[in-house]
Amino acid sequence: MSTGKALLGLLAGVAVGATLGVLLAPDKGSSTRKKISNKANDYVGDLEGKFNEFAESITKKFDSLRKESAQMAENGKAKMEKAISDVHIPGR
Repeated sequence: MSTGKALLGLLAGVAVGATLGVLLAPDKGSSTRKKISNKANDYVGDLEGKFNEFAESITKKFDSLRKESAQMAENGKAKMEKAISDVHIPGR
């Protein structure tokens, strides 16, 4: 499942939950709206935290791959230079 679909599903779930909460709530409307607002803020905070963890994970993986590819390029260059220096050209 893509991150976009998961986010859309989560937001749809929050909207449905909020609607059902308003319809079925035994409290006054203002109290219910306040509870829904607080719960929505909690969900947004959780979602923001998960997104930040995901972004940090991707950044770490990217940095690791960048370092690994730079090391591979350096190793390849060193091997190529050694191979060139090992080749004996007659007359030179």
